[in-house]
Amino acid sequence: MMNPKMHVRPVQILLAVLLAAFGSDAALAQSASDAKFKVRLDFNRWHDYDELKEDMLTLEKAYPKFLKYSSLGKSHAGRDIMMMTINNPDTGGEMEKAAMYIEANVHGNEIQGSEVSLYTIWYLMEHYGRNEMVTRLVDERVFYIVPTVNPDGRQYFMEGTGSGARTGHVPVDSDNDGLFDEDGPDDLNGNGVYDQIRKYVPGEGTHRISHRDPRMLEPVPDGEKGDYVLLGTEGIDNDGDGRINEDPVGGYDPNRNWGSDWQPNYIQGGSMDYPFQLPEARAVNDFLMSHPNIAGVQSYHNSGGMILRGPGAEWQGTYPREDIDVYDKLGETGERMLPYYDYIVIWSGLYTVHGGFIDWTNDGLGIISFSNELWNGGQYFNSPKLKDQQEDPENPIEPRRAGYFFDDYLEFGEQFVEWEEFDHPEYGKVELGGWKKMRGRVPPRFMNEELSHRNMAFTLYQADEMPMMAAANASVEKLDGDVYRVRVDFENTKIAPTITARAAENNVVRPDLITVQGRNVDVISAGWVTDRYRNASTDLIDQHDLNRIQIRSGHPGHTTRTIEYLVRGSGDATIRYDSVKGGDAEVTVRLR
Repeated sequence: MMNPKMHVRPVQILLAVLLAAFGSDAALAQSASDAKFKVRLDFNRWHDYDELKEDMLTLEKAYPKFLKYSSLGKSHAGRDIMMMTINNPDTGGEMEKAAMYIEANVHGNEIQGSEVSLYTIWYLMEHYGRNEMVTRLVDERVFYIVPTVNPDGRQYFMEGTGSGARTGHVPVDSDNDGLFDEDGPDDLNGNGVYDQIRKYVPGEGTHRISHRDPRMLEPVPDGEKGDYVLLGTEGIDNDGDGRINEDPVGGYDPNRNWGSDWQPNYIQGGSMDYPFQLPEARAVNDFLMSHPNIAGVQSYHNSGGMILRGPGAEWQGTYPREDIDVYDKLGETGERMLPYYDYIVIWSGLYTVHGGFIDWTNDGLGIISFSNELWNGGQYFNSPKLKDQQEDPENPIEPRRAGYFFDDYLEFGEQFVEWEEFDHPEYGKVELGGWKKMRGRVPPRFMNEELSHRNMAFTLYQADEMPMMAAANASVEKLDGDVYRVRVDFENTKIAPTITARAAENNVVRPDLITVQGRNVDVISAGWVTDRYRNASTDLIDQHDLNRIQIRSGHPGHTTRTIEYLVRGSGDATIRYDSVKGGDAEVTVRLR
């Protein structure tokens, strides 16, 4: 029989060779692993305000060349409205490039957009130099990322029980009694949750216990009486006016305080007294106004699974046809990237919004603007087989019971508080319980990384399709003596125009400029070539200064246009296309 040791030796020799090649066991393991990240962050959890700031500063320290942390201003409670700028200085200053503005957490309880924002910063940095498209995006574009526009509301939601966190924290007298924020919900049983209240009133109620699940109440049919009534969120009458929870913290909507179609509170609830009254809105708008290079906006909200565009109200009319074409190309591609999401117009597909943020950025600032409503409940059970099962009313995942099944088997009862009796000081004997604050509007933690990546990918796609001007072909033809015909092709290779049709209507974006510079060059005439392939006629440009032509309608997307000059002179002539939102492009020709 052979000695067993004889079989071991060749393996040992091979291992020694491998270790010599790779250096160590650790190196060998690394060679077979996924890419090693410089900064490791978790996206299967929720960051509070301080943790967001800590992670942003960690990323800035790791990538100081590309990242700059700053504050847009202060919230009502004095917290920084944090922003990260992403720019590669080697490829130009930030104002020279089209920029993408990304914000989240306008409503304090809509927290997952902050995770998407942080994930975007992390992903762009960790994949720069590794992924060709990411590298190109960081080189060509600028990103301004604001993970939480409403840091007061976010922290209130994260620290507390969740109720009332949608608003910001500027005090509002919601019940018109001269006092501010004096009667919000109360955690009466001390379990860290603002429970729902139900009261047992046999034969006199509006609801009954479902025979499908005792935790669930269902409305009784018309003409019948149930055994329970619903009394809202846990709380008491703190101000003695006979009402409960009628004046919580804040009490307005931060997404109704913008300048486009702003309406007073009696028309649009939560709008405050005038546009930009809120310190957070004012700080964001000041930044946007000072950065006209911003050509794309994404404002993350939740929920429902939507890719929203304006207008917010029917009476605003429709967007110009040219702009709708741009939005449709982007939004319809987004539907393919984001399963369960629908690309829709706000007023017709969701509800009417007056004074909304993306109406302002589109109409008032000329920026292509989307608002993604993150998370769709259909993603809880997202296979065709399970969707079919949900059609069966007796199936445990039929829509009314699906949440309980998901919580029982996938979140291990984490999100539901069992109903328990409680002696309420005003309602008497009641039962407290129901869903916790994270249930429904926010995805389960273990599903959040996919949500972050898919939504980031759509926003990066939008950023990639912001306008980008380039000078293509240039030609010089001598006509007579020192007179020359000069033609230059300027092209916008992206979907979005340098100036939207609505921006041109509203005159809110500086016109694009085409300039001619040369020490010994005089422009005689200029015009657009109607067909550059057939040597067609030229539409002359009727402007006083042909060395500085203004193009008020901008340059459409996916379009090449040829400008023709008749010039007199000699030497070099530089023709430059200057666009606020599409960058610059220039070419130099020699007259000889």
